[in-house]
Amino acid sequence: MAQGFLALILHAHLPYVRHPEYEHSLEEKWFFEAVTECYIPLLMVFERLRDEGIDFRLTFSLSPTLLAMMEDPLLQKRCRQYLQRLQNLARLEEERTAGDPSFAPLAQLYRSHFDSAAAYLDRYGCRLVSAFRKLAEENYLELITTASTHAYLPLLQLQPESIYAQIANGVQYHTALFGEAPRGLWLPECAFEHGLDDFISELGIQYFITATHGVLFASPRPKYGVYSPILTQSGVAVFGRDAETSKQVWSAQEGYPGDYDYREFYRDIAYDLPLDYIGPHLHPPGMRSDTGIKYYRITCEGLEYKEPYRPDRAREKAALHAGNFMFNREQQVRYLSTLMGRPPIVISPYDAELFGHWWFEGPQWLDYLFRKIAFDQPHVKLITPGEYLDLGYPLQLATPNPSSWGDKGYHEVWLNGSNDWLYRHLHKAAADMIRLATAHPEAEGLLERALRQAARELMLAQSSDWPFIMTAGTMVDYARSRAESHLVRFRTLARQIDEGAIDAEWLKGLEEADNVFPQLDYRLYRDFKTTVPVDLAGVV
Repeated sequence: MAQGFLALILHAHLPYVRHPEYEHSLEEKWFFEAVTECYIPLLMVFERLRDEGIDFRLTFSLSPTLLAMMEDPLLQKRCRQYLQRLQNLARLEEERTAGDPSFAPLAQLYRSHFDSAAAYLDRYGCRLVSAFRKLAEENYLELITTASTHAYLPLLQLQPESIYAQIANGVQYHTALFGEAPRGLWLPECAFEHGLDDFISELGIQYFITATHGVLFASPRPKYGVYSPILTQSGVAVFGRDAETSKQVWSAQEGYPGDYDYREFYRDIAYDLPLDYIGPHLHPPGMRSDTGIKYYRITCEGLEYKEPYRPDRAREKAALHAGNFMFNREQQVRYLSTLMGRPPIVISPYDAELFGHWWFEGPQWLDYLFRKIAFDQPHVKLITPGEYLDLGYPLQLATPNPSSWGDKGYHEVWLNGSNDWLYRHLHKAAADMIRLATAHPEAEGLLERALRQAARELMLAQSSDWPFIMTAGTMVDYARSRAESHLVRFRTLARQIDEGAIDAEWLKGLEEADNVFPQLDYRLYRDFKTTVPVDLAGVV
């Protein structure tokens, strides 16, 4: 019998980026890269394990905005075209590197990689949601949701209706796509504040994930630390992130992805080869940006000199590191089980994009890990948080501590001098949305469309990605422009609704451009003091 459990949780999220006004959008490439380099490789690993009869469990958090992009026909078409360009480039690279003992095998590897991804996409008609749903129905994956646009919920508490709408629509959209309501919620940025669990409980969510200190500093202090969930007064279980497994996989200094035999992320042929050769295959064409074809290994962190990538050596390291991770979990659960009197659960959450995009060998590492856990030891069993709750262990009542998994552990990343200007506008817009939804409880026709689009624009403006990017200083102009444009569109819609003069043609253009969540119910924003929240059973 297993002495303890390991719950691997991958959180997949991207902000809603869709620009039909451009033939090629640099920001849409975020989605195309994630599909090509992360989601498809992971799904292929999961399906191969299933087909070979290897039992495994993994929890996958899919944000509603990411799912909406996966379901969008325009982005599906553009993603397939993006892959086609990479396939063509890989074939050119095979010709260019022919006869080179170091680089010809790598060109062949990338050609095979892109061809396999394209074939996989074609097999599912470009609908990756179907692949995730099938694995969930077969009980290999536990799919959970998050707030609709990954809003940073603690900073929206001035209008609790706004928090309710963010979570409720996320639950509704997930249920519509996967046929059943999610049992768990990924708190955006693992950010918790007092009172959030009340909304989560009201919407039927059984558990959520938070940062390590969100559980460790709970009140009263949990007897079992983060190795057993706690239970809030509202009846929701809270699972805390295990710090040890986070360091081993995620840390830039101590984590496996920094090994010198793994592929170097920051050395791409887009910057090494002449623009007249590489330019037509870039996205956008002629603008240097990563292709995903990278011929070098890390070699030595920080040094400009890099040696050619050796897939065989990287594969050996992935197997070695998977074995090391498993060994450490064995020792961890064997020790903890002697102290707890019950099997501990180790919660290991990561950004999904680490596996395949940032860490090229990440999907391969997971493949080895699942096989080793299945065949090489009896002490650790893979489990999902929902399955752990089904075991029926009594949980300690405690109130989680305000926290996040951002720098310094609280809210500073999303509220600081670079982005604090945004929140007064978000609060004003949320207050107006609540007023409009309450004043028009049964709108129809053009008015209903305008209210629904206003709710969309507000949700898109509330995305946690915009203040995060402003803090990171990466694409600040884009993040600011997105937040401002959604707020301006909301304000214009609100004014037109108040004046009873909705511009139908302009509204149609907005609906086509910002078309996320087609069935969004604007009534989710109704004032709590004058009405009860919308019953989701009647919405889905």
